Formats: sequence, structure tokens, C-alpha cells
Amino acid sequence: MIFFKNTNYTVVVLLISLFICDFYFTPIPAGIFLFLIACWFLITTLGSFNIKWNYHLKAFNGHKNNAKKQIALTFDDGPNEKFTQQVLDLLKKHQATATFFCIGKNIEKHPELVKSILKDGHVIGNHTYSHSNFFGFYNAKKVIIELEKTNALVKSQTHKELNYFRPPFGVTNPAISKAIKHTKHTVFGWNIRSYDTVLKDDKKITSRILKRISPGAIILLHDTHDRIIPVLEQLLIFLQENNYQTVSLETLSDIKAYA
Repeated sequence: MIFFKNTNYTVVVLLISLFICDFYFTPIPAGIFLFLIACWFLITTLGSFNIKWNYHLKAFNGHKNNAKKQIALTFDDGPNEKFTQQVLDLLKKHQATATFFCIGKNIEKHPELVKSILKDGHVIGNHTYSHSNFFGFYNAKKVIIELEKTNALVKSQTHKELNYFRPPFGVTNPAISKAIKHTKHTVFGWNIRSYDTVLKDDKKITSRILKRISPGAIILLHDTHDRIIPVLEQLLIFLQENNYQTVSLETLSDIKAYA
């Protein structure tokens, strides 16, 4: 497994070794130094944008050794006034359980939907307050503010202290890692990315998900667009026909959702 600290240590040791060799023994072409730095940059970039690598921090990305046919459905970016209730109705129709990673500013706008999510037996997680496109550039202090503000909102409305966190876009970095150590959140990723906010054809989205279904999987979806309803309906039918049980991340991971 590749980790940020290990990568940094390895690259530093190699650079020092090359400098020593260049100074005392034989000239080392500048291209080798540049190549090593480029490799570090590439690995770190890929690791920062792929939460499944656990490059900067440890995230729960699925239960590979799950002996039961359990699947965790997760929805990001809500609650949404148009689609979240439709998702809840569909989940209820199929007796399915899910986890919703909610944005703080949307919680402020739609507190009744947060209560509906909990009332229906689903789990809520923290997805930052703003979900800014620049979240990956925030320092640790600003990340902490985002998480604590969202936690405070949910606690004021539901008396629950959120333990789960999913970083926007699945981006991780040293600042986010430092913030998580302070807030004590448990980080959750996924191992099936639907790309439902990118793909515009619900059949393509559904096909992409179904090809990757396996016991213990975590599916990333969004309750923020019109394609989610046909996708979710077909997905729930498939899971029922193939004897899969939809469970919350709390059940799948055996990690408490609320502190």
C-alpha cells in the first residue's frame, strides 16, 4: 500500500543519495532528479484524488470480506428539495436502507428532509458545510470549521453528533488528514462510483453500477438530479432479484454513525 509519508520518505532518501553520488562519485544527469520529482508529483496527485488508495488518510471503502450479500447505498450532496423525498419514497417502497452524506448549507435550507431521512431509518453523515470546489485547497483550520459547523447544525436539529465524514469529490490531502485527527470523524469512501452527475443517460449509469456489484460494496450516488430515480429503481430491483440486502454504512462497517 502506498502512503503519503512513505512516498515522501522514499523520495527524500533517493534524492539525498543521488546528490551524494553526484558530489562524491559520478555526475548524475539532471533529468534523473527531474524524473524522480515528477514521479512523486504524479503519485501524490493520483493518491489525493483516489480515496480508495488511503494515501493521506484511512477511509472505509467497502467490506471485501463480507460473507453476507450486503450492499451500502450512499447519497451525496443533499438534502435536495426536489429529489431527496423521491429517493426516500423509493427506498421505502423497496424496504431499502441507505446513508446520506449531507451538505451543511442544504441542511439549513431543508431541515425537514433531514428529519425525514432519520425517521425512515437511514443514516446521515457529514459532507462539509459548503462543498466548495476549492475544498482541496483549504487549510486544516478551515476544514475543521466546515465539519464542526455541519455537525453543530445536525445536532441542533436532531440531537445527533455526526461521526461519519466523506470529503467532497473524494479528495484527500495532509490538511484534511490533520483536520480529521482533530474532529475524530470516521472517513468513508466507496468502491463503486456511478458517475451519475457526469453521465446523462440513466441506462449507462445503471449498467456501470450493475457490472461492479459484489458483496460488501459501497455505491456512490447523488440525490440531486432527475436521473437518480430511474437508476435507483432499476438498481433496487436488481438487488432484490439477486438476493442482496441494502444496509446502512453503520451495519456494513460496524462503526457507530453518531458519537
